[in-house]
Amino acid sequence: MLHRLAIALLAFAPLTALAADVPEFTLTIQNHRYVPAELTIPANTKVKLIVVNKDPTAEEFESHELNREKVVAGGASINVYVGPLKAGRYPFFGDFNQATAQGVLIAR
Repeated sequence: MLHRLAIALLAFAPLTALAADVPEFTLTIQNHRYVPAELTIPANTKVKLIVVNKDPTAEEFESHELNREKVVAGGASINVYVGPLKAGRYPFFGDFNQATAQGVLIAR
């Protein structure tokens, strides 16, 4: 029984190592704005965006170029995986406050 458990754990070890290798970047929503408004990430690399909403109301992380749309409850956070992306600019916005919640990922 112990032998089978060890084999099962070893089978998942590569997945754990891969998850730990994904670079993480944080975006904050505060006063209906994304901070930072421009975030540079490495090109050709899958990344994890941690979107923290410090506002009491919900907001949405949306990007047509990234094909992402995810609501962030007030006072909560979400994870959004993007990439690998070619070098370039990838705009995103908050659908609930489009006039102010604007930003761009810059892949370099």
